[in-house]
Amino acid sequence: MADIKGKVEDVGQKISDAAKAAGHKIADGAEQAADWVGEKTGLGSNKEACGTAKSITDIREHMDVMGSCGNKLGTVDHVQGSSIKLTKSSSADGHHHLIPMSWVSRVDTHVHLNKNCGEAKKEWQPA
Repeated sequence: MADIKGKVEDVGQKISDAAKAAGHKIADGAEQAADWVGEKTGLGSNKEACGTAKSITDIREHMDVMGSCGNKLGTVDHVQGSSIKLTKSSSADGHHHLIPMSWVSRVDTHVHLNKNCGEAKKEWQPA
């Protein structure tokens, strides 16, 4: 009986892992589709709405960091060398994360990235 229970638990875990992987692929595909539509229609760009363009030297604490998908990735804690450290409170996992300045496409009242949120979360570094 214990052997069957163990097998059922293993199968359940495999199903759970497969569902998570499928969910991540779907979310990434949706973000990429939104990026493509935004580029083709111009509707994904909020350049006008966000304010006057600035440089990366104008990045300040508490600025929102936006993915190329138009979604908020996090909030600037501070600039740390050649990276932006995001606040713990803006992260779902409650940890600081570092994103390189090379991901910044522009700065206005927000920091805009050249990566969508899904890509950024896969590649950001723990702080």
